[in-house]
Amino acid sequence: MSERAPSTADFLARIALLEAAVAARDITIAERDEQLRRERAEAALRIQRLQLRIDRFNRKAFGRSSEKLGQMLLELEDLETDVAASGPDAELPIVADTDKVRVLPVRKLNPNLPRKRVVREPACACCPGCGGDLRAMGEDHEEMLDLVAQAWQVIETVRPKYSCRTCDKIIQAPAPVKAIARGKLSYAGLAHIMMAKWGYHLPFYRQAQMMAAKGVDIERSTLARSAGYAAALLDPIYNRIREIGRSRTKIHTDDTRFPILAPSTGTTHKGALWVYVADDRNSGSQEPPIAWYRATMGRAGESVMSELAGFAGTLQADGFTGYNQIYKGGAIREAACLAHLRRKIFDVHDSQPTELSTTA
Repeated sequence: MSERAPSTADFLARIALLEAAVAARDITIAERDEQLRRERAEAALRIQRLQLRIDRFNRKAFGRSSEKLGQMLLELEDLETDVAASGPDAELPIVADTDKVRVLPVRKLNPNLPRKRVVREPACACCPGCGGDLRAMGEDHEEMLDLVAQAWQVIETVRPKYSCRTCDKIIQAPAPVKAIARGKLSYAGLAHIMMAKWGYHLPFYRQAQMMAAKGVDIERSTLARSAGYAAALLDPIYNRIREIGRSRTKIHTDDTRFPILAPSTGTTHKGALWVYVADDRNSGSQEPPIAWYRATMGRAGESVMSELAGFAGTLQADGFTGYNQIYKGGAIREAACLAHLRRKIFDVHDSQPTELSTTA
């Protein structure tokens, strides 16, 4: 008996099964393609992030460390400023270089500096040729910058004692107020040492060497202790600056990490130097700018909370998570830092410049 020939219904069922298989395969292929596209996009993003990190590391190690104009642009700005400050009548000598020719203005010495006039008369008051009398016809002027060397001196304060011939009462002038009780440094000497340390970054051991070269024998530890006394003297000024700063409606803060030497261990741990700035002159404010600093042994947000206790207003800072607790109370509002945002844009632009990043 022969097999029954497939009917139309069999063919339609077969076609339906094949169409279902093809549809299932298409779905599988589409899902796989989508997965591949997703993995490719993630890989491209990861490559881009790694490339940005490499570019940032290379720029820190071998290139510019900040967003600066090219050196030629900076030199051009300096030149334009100097020419404008010199005035239209200033002499502008041309200095030749192997690579370029620059016009340098003649810089005039500060007219507010102390001046010593030295007149150099001819050796003879008569003409060396014929012996005739001389008459004045003008004079030439030339200025040189000289240095009057600093000198340490000892101030000996003498307070004579007197007694009353009638009642024998002893009379004597009061002792002068000293910068450091039982110390040997005057206010001027203490200010000089502190300015050299924090204004010109001269360590105490180097200052001690410089003072020894001028005949002053002083220990480095003495200079270090003097710094503590100077800080105590400046405390009222510091506290007043901080008090005024807290009364403002907007404060900007940021921190810099630096190593701190741990006492008696010889090791270091990471500390932080915080700056707090209140300056709204760019917004039309007439209030003077105020800035104060605070060094901490770590970078915890509690230090900022204690420093800004009583402040109510806007705090402009970066995205450090330690600030989150400060914003919870509602008295202090968060304002993001555009400089940090621009830094990220600069990193992207430096690696993969686009029209949008160039405009930003």
